[in-house]
Amino acid sequence: MTSINSDLSVKIGTLELKNPVLTASGTFGYGSEFSSLIDINKLGGIVVKGISLRPRAGNPPPRIVETHCGMLNAIGLANIGLENFLKEKLPWLQSLSTAVIVNIYGHSIEEYAAVAAGLKGVEGVSAIEINISCPNVECGGMVFGTDPKTSARVTEAVLKESDKPVIVKLSPNVTDIRAIAISVEKAGAYAISLINTLTGMAIDVEKRVPKLANITGGLSGPAIRPVALYMVYQVVKAVKIPVIGIGGIMNYWDALEFLIAGARAIQVGTANFVEPDVSLDIIEGLKRFCMDREIISIDDIIGTLNEKVDPGGQGTRTN
Repeated sequence: MTSINSDLSVKIGTLELKNPVLTASGTFGYGSEFSSLIDINKLGGIVVKGISLRPRAGNPPPRIVETHCGMLNAIGLANIGLENFLKEKLPWLQSLSTAVIVNIYGHSIEEYAAVAAGLKGVEGVSAIEINISCPNVECGGMVFGTDPKTSARVTEAVLKESDKPVIVKLSPNVTDIRAIAISVEKAGAYAISLINTLTGMAIDVEKRVPKLANITGGLSGPAIRPVALYMVYQVVKAVKIPVIGIGGIMNYWDALEFLIAGARAIQVGTANFVEPDVSLDIIEGLKRFCMDREIISIDDIIGTLNEKVDPGGQGTRTN
């Protein structure tokens, strides 16, 4: 039995995490919803539900549909708004000893900047994650994250109003995600997280109507993991800033794929609905994997992909 106590801590720019496992925005509420189920302080960090300048009711139901190997959601970014977040949710979050990252969004560049300004100087918030998968009302509904120039403008506006590390969360619904990644890096982003959900839909065959009131929704879960992994791999090679991998991660073996591809951390999303303590299981799995192989630091795994395929076949999970 090895006596090595492997170090799982990682750095995302200036942001220090006790381990590389975060919970994804929109799947973990504001954190307190899970506090009776898991020890949140054991996580590398949490990314809270997306916050807008004003409260938002979101889309009408039905707005969640289970699919093969995943789910479609059209929640519509429902949230309590910045002012209520600061009054009602922040005090509890400030009591945590883990990183708290606030996901923000807006429907204009000015809205993004206003939310960032509202978080300036606020204690207990470790970083900001910008959701650029929102429609830009000033450009006829074009999604911010599908255009490199617009993505850069949002990033610059938030950085101008923020005193915290800024992470930009990328949409996969683009022709070349590398172009978006490079544009936000040039704009000053501290890090990039990807991917957000893929656009999809489901139809009730008997009624011949969409299963979601919004018609389309965001596909997440294991079904998107290979796509997410490939996009993370592409972006890691295209930029110099840290990358956080998201998409269908259900266990520590999945997490290892993203880390080996070059992600410095990962976010767990849909799996939280299936198994509320899955993130802690992933942390323990990563620890055990490193200790069993006498790996001193998780840094010794990150970005170690050997692109020369083993002709002997695929590796197998051993524990």
